[in-house]
Amino acid sequence: MAESLLAGIAKGVLEKIASRTLQEAVAIYGVENQVSELRETLTAIMAVLLDAEEQRAKSRRLQVWLDRLQDVLYDVEDVLDEFDCEALRKQSDVVGRDIDKEKIIEMLMQSVDDKHISVIPIVGIGGLGKTTLVKLVYNDNSVKEQFKLRMKTVKGIIKDAIRQSLSDFDIQQLQMILQETIKDEKYLLVLDDVWSNDRNRWNELRDLLSQGASGSKIIMTTRSSEVAFIMGTHPTHNLKGLSHENSMVLFKKCAFDEKDREPCPKLLEIGNHIIEKSHGVPLFVKTLGYLLYTKREEQYWTHIRDSDSWNLVEATKDILPVLKLSYDHLPSYLKRCFTTFSLFSSDHEYSSSDLACLWVALGLISSIGEKAASEDIAIEYVKEFWKRCLIQEVHEIGSVLTFKPHDLLHSLATFVAQNDCSIVGFDTIEISEGVRHVSFSKTLLEGISNFDSPTFSKKANFRKCNHLRYLNLSCGSFEELPSSICKLKRLRSLNLHKNKRLKMLPNTICELQSLLQLFLDGCSKLGDLPKNMERLINLRHLYVTTRQKSLQENGIQYLENLRILGICECNNLLVLFEGTCRLTRLEELRIVNCGRPISLPFEKLNALELFFLLTLTQENKSNFPLNLRALSIAKFEQVTELLHCLDGACNLEGLHVNDCPSFTIVPEWLPNHIHLQLIQLYKCPNLSFLPQGVQSLTALKELHIGHCGGLSKRCQPTTGEDWPIISHIPRIRLDFRDVQWTED
Repeated sequence: MAESLLAGIAKGVLEKIASRTLQEAVAIYGVENQVSELRETLTAIMAVLLDAEEQRAKSRRLQVWLDRLQDVLYDVEDVLDEFDCEALRKQSDVVGRDIDKEKIIEMLMQSVDDKHISVIPIVGIGGLGKTTLVKLVYNDNSVKEQFKLRMKTVKGIIKDAIRQSLSDFDIQQLQMILQETIKDEKYLLVLDDVWSNDRNRWNELRDLLSQGASGSKIIMTTRSSEVAFIMGTHPTHNLKGLSHENSMVLFKKCAFDEKDREPCPKLLEIGNHIIEKSHGVPLFVKTLGYLLYTKREEQYWTHIRDSDSWNLVEATKDILPVLKLSYDHLPSYLKRCFTTFSLFSSDHEYSSSDLACLWVALGLISSIGEKAASEDIAIEYVKEFWKRCLIQEVHEIGSVLTFKPHDLLHSLATFVAQNDCSIVGFDTIEISEGVRHVSFSKTLLEGISNFDSPTFSKKANFRKCNHLRYLNLSCGSFEELPSSICKLKRLRSLNLHKNKRLKMLPNTICELQSLLQLFLDGCSKLGDLPKNMERLINLRHLYVTTRQKSLQENGIQYLENLRILGICECNNLLVLFEGTCRLTRLEELRIVNCGRPISLPFEKLNALELFFLLTLTQENKSNFPLNLRALSIAKFEQVTELLHCLDGACNLEGLHVNDCPSFTIVPEWLPNHIHLQLIQLYKCPNLSFLPQGVQSLTALKELHIGHCGGLSKRCQPTTGEDWPIISHIPRIRLDFRDVQWTED
């Protein structure tokens, strides 16, 4: 019994480490490395524990060691429980919304004979918690039982169905996919933060959504009563501010540790005055609470209470001045990173990996060292924003964090960025001469074919923008770039992604020697690349689409600082480089939708993405990189043969296989990859089972399976044949829906 008890404790600790709740707690407190070391140590101990216990009676020293191990394991379990409790306390920031939740659920449960879709509108000012309320309703067990198909966005429905970029399809195709997905399904759809009051557009969307089964419902949130009137079929639910009592409960959760059962009376008194000014707006309460969490000086709290920002709120009814208090008290390095959120739309979903690239390009984090180091820094910064309640919807996918800022905090980023960052739209009069980072809205760039267009040149006179470091012209209609682009000597990032009419680049682009990032992917009409690209001596990331057969003549092989090379839709390409290749720092190679086999320089890659590469050459097999951390494969005929090349690899953290009918068996040696955190298997209809060894992948955080024949059925909770070997995985997604289960 003692032996099984000790092994059971160790196994329980490993399972707790792998749980999503603990992972989120670990992220909050920044102790991932320590917990990772603990997991590796315990895994090693488990490997010898059985033998040690069998020898226990023969060795007094071993018996003492095992007794000490048991005490240590109990201590570790206690510490992890504390992490769990603290994480749950921090995450249970929703108070005072039970009645609102019950009212919305009651409307959802009402049966309606009308064939039209029922739309429940929730109206309230920004920051009141409309989105949070919807999440509470969305995740309620009774709602889950009532609606087997639940969706948070229309775009999300389609993305889950096709697992590809939406831009690869025209609007008619997307509409057909949407209708096919919801056909005869009783669904719940959330339309969050709706602004448009265009009745015709709503009628068109409503017609598309009418294919669902009777009883389908939509919850929409908006700040506009007019929008609610146009879309709603139920009476509007007007969300109010929290009561003072509930506001104080929320504030104390955010501003004090749970162990502070009797917080300093003086601080509580000051906090009470602060909450009186917050008008029950949860976003106020939380951001200010987290701002004050690490401060215990009365003077600091008094400074926040007496700030002139409160007077501005009362005078202008604009809540940004108070939110700006959180920004004002950020460290300087976080302030600069926060302003970059203004370069993208308010509904943009960010990832820590993309931000690492952007922040390096803009000089906001160091570019010295490997890509992984900058990504680690970016993750730390994201966590800092998270702890201060400046971002939301944080998710961990493999080693990457994704998130969105609250739309009000996006407005704050736009406000504080001012002349430093600018997103240019139809209402922009002129770009400031001192601007350093510029992004153009897609709607503005549609139909503009050259820089001399009046619509464009009036807003953007780049000859005056001598300090420009970031220029995003993606999804435009430019046919060529002016040779004068070489005047932007300080430019570090140039994004021309999906300029599908772009035919040529001026050779003067090679004079941009400060350039760190160049995005030319999706420029399907681009002929030859410039000849002297080796002159871009600082280039780190290059994505290209070209009609060339080789990149030999462009000098790309001499870019000694290049870290990431993306080859996209290069249907004529046969070989990247011949002869000398000096890409000694290349870490990541992406081959996307290239129709011919390409001879590849593999040697020292950390990440490899192969999409639509039809043939693996013998040369590629023999030089396959064994230090890969991530491998993504799609529409690849030789997927099994390729995976066999990984047999000796030991660092793999992420594996994604998509649309590979020839993939029939997951290799038995896959469980040897003990660092695997994410496995995604999509559209592999002949894949029938998982290997038994999957249960030993204790680091695995997510398993996604979709449209893989009978495999999803085998992985169903409790009833599926493969369930016992995957039940330890914190997040399992089958056919694009999260699996919900309770442990007995």
